[in-house]
Amino acid sequence: MSIRRGLVAGLAAGAMLFAAACSTSDDSGGGGDGEGSAPAKTGDIRIDVITHGAPGDSFWDVVKAGAEQAGDDLNVDLHYQSAPDPGDQSTLIDGAVADDTDGLVISMANPDGLEASIKAAVAAGVPVITINSGIDDWQAFGAITHVGQSETVAGEAAGEQLNEAGVTDAICVIQEAGNIALEERCRAAASTFDGTMKNLQTDNTDLQGSQATIEAQLQANDKIDGVLTLGGDMAGAAVAAVEASGREIPIGTFDLNAEVAQNVLDGKLLFAVDQQPYVQGYLGVTGIYLKVINGNDIGGGQPVNSGPAIITADNAEAVLGFAKGGTR
Repeated sequence: MSIRRGLVAGLAAGAMLFAAACSTSDDSGGGGDGEGSAPAKTGDIRIDVITHGAPGDSFWDVVKAGAEQAGDDLNVDLHYQSAPDPGDQSTLIDGAVADDTDGLVISMANPDGLEASIKAAVAAGVPVITINSGIDDWQAFGAITHVGQSETVAGEAAGEQLNEAGVTDAICVIQEAGNIALEERCRAAASTFDGTMKNLQTDNTDLQGSQATIEAQLQANDKIDGVLTLGGDMAGAAVAAVEASGREIPIGTFDLNAEVAQNVLDGKLLFAVDQQPYVQGYLGVTGIYLKVINGNDIGGGQPVNSGPAIITADNAEAVLGFAKGGTR
């Protein structure tokens, strides 16, 4: 039986247990020995995390690690799946609802492609929290909250960082076509950047080809004196492209992994904008758990910010160990 279907009976039973506990509690307010116990049968709660991450993407490996750690800590039946194609992601959402999931954590790189499936899940009584992408659409789709960063705020911060470095002509490298969050990062960065910024389309599933694309752009236009990438793996491709070009060009990036943190520390990257993907996975699952066991809606009608945090040479060493451990 689904946790949702058994919730009323469970709450009634919980009320009787609470009454019994109150009759024997210490009225002094001392709280006894201070040790609580987890809700009974939490292992029966199924939570599905369905993202748009591509297989092998280091960023989504961290989101997955956070979600799985929350699943272990809360003793729930966690299912993590991903599909870069919005049609395939919608199919996964529909399948989880059909399998009687108790809650969904969903990234929305393509909200239009997921809208029907998410609204159908909500209509079926399945609580939904969106993470990472979709900060402008979660409320309209009926989600509890969104866990992520404002791409506008993060992009504006990146533009300011490029200004401080004296960059005047930059390229913004978009590694996933149609991803609205990435497009917003470039728009926001361009809005605060004092120079000229043009977008360059690459493919995160082909890092070698992307490196060649970036290198070709640098060779074709000697005015380019700055590169902004939007993902940790693409940042590595940009570093290799700049080195191959023989030029000294500052590179900033969004998102953090161990290689990014080390490159910032070594001066190969100017900065990284960290949206803390581990937090997105962990808090997404935790928020659904609280909804199922206690009817809580986290966020207070607002998104829950997991970032941005700016990583520079001054603080890269402090986060490097966590990044190597796959939790940052």
